[in-house]
Amino acid sequence: MADNGESTFTVIVAAAANLGIAAAKVVAGIVSGSSAMLSEAAHSLADTVTEAMLLTALKRSEKPADEDHPVGYAGERYVWAMLAAVATFVGGAVFSVYDGIHTLTHGEELGDPTISYIVLGVAFVLEGFSLRTGIRQVQAEAERMKAPFGRYLRLTADTTVKAVVMEDSAALAGLMLAAGGLLGGQITGSGVWDGVASILIGVLLVYVAWVLGRSNAELLIGRPLPRHMRAAVREELLTVPHIVDVLDLTTLIQGPSEVLVAAKIDFRDVASAEQIEWACEDAEDQLRERFPAIRRVYLDPTPGLGQRRARPSEQA
Repeated sequence: MADNGESTFTVIVAAAANLGIAAAKVVAGIVSGSSAMLSEAAHSLADTVTEAMLLTALKRSEKPADEDHPVGYAGERYVWAMLAAVATFVGGAVFSVYDGIHTLTHGEELGDPTISYIVLGVAFVLEGFSLRTGIRQVQAEAERMKAPFGRYLRLTADTTVKAVVMEDSAALAGLMLAAGGLLGGQITGSGVWDGVASILIGVLLVYVAWVLGRSNAELLIGRPLPRHMRAAVREELLTVPHIVDVLDLTTLIQGPSEVLVAAKIDFRDVASAEQIEWACEDAEDQLRERFPAIRRVYLDPTPGLGQRRARPSEQA
């Protein structure tokens, strides 16, 4: 599970890069008359707003639990991350598609594309640096969790870093599309290429917004640990003395570093109340040692499925 400090640094790097790039793209788009450049400016501005929301998410999710929020504020991260995905869609995708369609239907006057090429080149370097920062964090976390990079990125509960990696990847692709639109317009003298590039940038942003929105929605609704980790939790519980079987296991990801575990446990019938109490304490300690992200463990002593005898109170 990711560290908030690393995630904050990753988001700040991305926000700083996008803010400067957005301003430069606006100037280049106006000078060159390129709709693709203006779409890229909207893209970078939407990314900047997104990262501001992600920083808000990181800050608010750090608040400690209180009487009104007994399990803490970790889930608030996904609310803001969901809003960030909406901002990517509305602020970037909608504008890009609209601007591209407007260019195709009304045409555009092409200016000197030189400044646009320069801005695209500088933006590519800055976006690449931001992407490298995000990828390095994901790689480190994936290695620590002993998971393939792609699988970890798809399943990670740290959607802030996932957003940075996906948005920066989309930004690099968008820059190449914008460059292609400029080059096509320069060679043919037609604004069609620029309009098509703008629409493609919008479609790319729709995809990114959909993926990020779906990831955050799953976590807001309630997503369990991956199957192999649930099996490992069950396996760890069965190593605790006096625990005979795990009848039902529920895991819930509450944040990137906060997981809740609840289970119905069949204890040895001859175990005393004191032994059951200490078994519960041992189980919690073992789970937290093996999985540091597990913060809350609730175990419910439950008769085993194979027990057919009547309740003790019914025996008379």
